[in-house]
Amino acid sequence: MIYLALSILSSSLIYLVFKLLGKFQVKTLHALIFNYITAFLIGLGTHSNEFQLHRIFEKEWFYGSLILGFLFIVVFSLMVKTTQELGMSVVSVASKMSVAIPVLFVIWYYNEPLNHYKIAGIALALVAVLLVSIKKKTNIKLGLFSVLLPFLVFFGSGIIETSIKFLEQDYVSHTDVGNFSLVIFFFAACFGFLFWFFKSLKAKSSDRFQFKEILGGIALGIPNFYSIFFFISALKSEVFPSSLLFVVNNVSIVVLSTLLGIVFFKEKLTVKNWIGIAVAVASIALIYFTSDLIVA
Repeated sequence: MIYLALSILSSSLIYLVFKLLGKFQVKTLHALIFNYITAFLIGLGTHSNEFQLHRIFEKEWFYGSLILGFLFIVVFSLMVKTTQELGMSVVSVASKMSVAIPVLFVIWYYNEPLNHYKIAGIALALVAVLLVSIKKKTNIKLGLFSVLLPFLVFFGSGIIETSIKFLEQDYVSHTDVGNFSLVIFFFAACFGFLFWFFKSLKAKSSDRFQFKEILGGIALGIPNFYSIFFFISALKSEVFPSSLLFVVNNVSIVVLSTLLGIVFFKEKLTVKNWIGIAVAVASIALIYFTSDLIVA
């Protein structure tokens, strides 16, 4: 249970840092690059005894980590664009509702058993995410690309979580969790630099990094590494069946980050948001007390 709790806490802290980056008008791509560099260095520092460069290339998960690194930067860029076009609530709904993709995948691919309680818990969780994430309506003119953005975020986020589960289950050993995590962030940083380089060429102007962007990236990279590391460790621990762990993890992050937003940023919630929190608690309770595979 401890890995799951730490995964939820780390992911919720990412939300707090993102809010601060917006408050101080930090360029997102710049901060993101240093975030991935920081996450890689933390992984290297904490797992240096396990890290052997010449053997990394031999790992069965190596190319999977490369693809995930690419997806990390692409999906995040899509999330930023969606936020600019449609607002943060749309991004929140699209990214968190994407939990349906890995849930359906593990039920189908790994033949996880279904019962009425599990179905009810998953359904309640999805309703909760929707209710908590929806904010006040805004009048936004939608173009074709704007309409497609939430779907791209939805599928991109779902593919990332599904890929992590597939690689974790079939290719990543218990002793390789740290190496797998840090290599993902290494590739994400590399692709981030490529994005920045081509963006600078297109703009035909220098796009220099500022100190606040470096600082913001470091602040973001610390919880980011541990959010992935602890999540994969939670999957390995089998505290829940994977389909339920995805649900509990995502719903808990939505609820905790919302509560942190109230405490630190005085965010206002609608009646629907509060109902969503109540439904989320009910879904987690239903999943927890009816799961027959929980371990200490």
